[in-house]
Order: sequence, then structure tokens, then C-alpha cells
Amino acid sequence: MKKILEVYYPIIIAFICMIYSIALGLSGNIAEAQYSAHWPGTILLFAIAIRQRRRDFNNKEK
Repeated sequence: MKKILEVYYPIIIAFICMIYSIALGLSGNIAEAQYSAHWPGTILLFAIAIRQRRRDFNNKEK
């Protein structure tokens, strides 16, 4: 279970943020929903960048 969380934690967090944004939109808070709608994409992009840098760093040490 720990290994799954280490790999998929950005997707889980992004999904929670997406659900939060949808809930805001459905409750009538349109401006807040539009603001928070950018969070999932940002989280996933940062996760990709961090993993790529980590992979490059680990390959450089070998």
C-alpha cells in the first residue's frame, strides 16, 4: 500500500482538488471554483517536473 501511495499521491491529491472545485461550482461559488480548478493541473505538472529532476539526479550519480 505504501508503494502505491508513493507513486500515485499526486493523482490522489489532484482528484481531491478537482472534487473540491466541482463542489464549489455546484454550491454557486463560481469565482472560487474557477480559481481552484487550476490546482489539479498545477499539482500534476509539478509532480512530473519533480520526478524528472529526481530521475536525472539519480542517473547522474551512477
